[in-house]
Amino acid sequence: MKIAAWNVNSIKARTAHVQRWLERVKPDFLLLQELKGLEFPHEVFDGYKIHAVGQKAYNGVAILSNSSFDVILEKLPGDDADEQARYLEIAAPDGTRIINIYLPNGNPWPGEKFDYKMRWMDRLHARLKELRDQEIPFLIGGDFNVIPEARDCWDPTVWMNDALYRIETRQKFRSILNLGLTDAFRALNQNDHQYTFWDYQAGCWPKDYGIRIDHFLLSPAVTDRLASCTIDKEPRGEESPSDHTPVILTIKP
Repeated sequence: MKIAAWNVNSIKARTAHVQRWLERVKPDFLLLQELKGLEFPHEVFDGYKIHAVGQKAYNGVAILSNSSFDVILEKLPGDDADEQARYLEIAAPDGTRIINIYLPNGNPWPGEKFDYKMRWMDRLHARLKELRDQEIPFLIGGDFNVIPEARDCWDPTVWMNDALYRIETRQKFRSILNLGLTDAFRALNQNDHQYTFWDYQAGCWPKDYGIRIDHFLLSPAVTDRLASCTIDKEPRGEESPSDHTPVILTIKP
């Protein structure tokens, strides 16, 4: 089973990019983040089952699949007042839970946006612990807005006080991993300079000034099925690209 995660930075602006990529890669599941709208162009993705959770102008997540799936949750539990569209949990035909997240950016630090990020990560920890305790196999993918380690950014000194790399952010990410989860990419690739995001500004893409903030984390049962996890840089080099590029996970039956 091939599952991919991609922050498209507006599905309206990137519909053709996603179409081309689906034709080339043919994943079983595609997890999209930052749709930036309430409407999703279902009609152009013929043959795919699609479930989208949108929000006007901001955020938004969707899952596309060539097979059926059951929607479990459309929002992260723990705060009924939170209306931001950042979480979608489904059950694949084999029973594996697939979770798509667009974790809050949290900038500027310090401030309310950072505090919201911390609370959101606590709620995510609670949900994943619940699934673990119930022994439900799951994987979680998407834009985590977390740089886990120094080697996951081109220059750690630049990011030291950024919400993506603040020590508090990395500690909460580590606490999630400590539930027994595996960073799928790092389980198979220990190389430096492996990035999923390059800012539009200052020539970051040609200079390879990137960061790795898009991840797949796997529960123990799914880790046992891990076959590959790679970063597909090709879409970032296209005309009018997203500033993120897809991460592709393959797991065995």
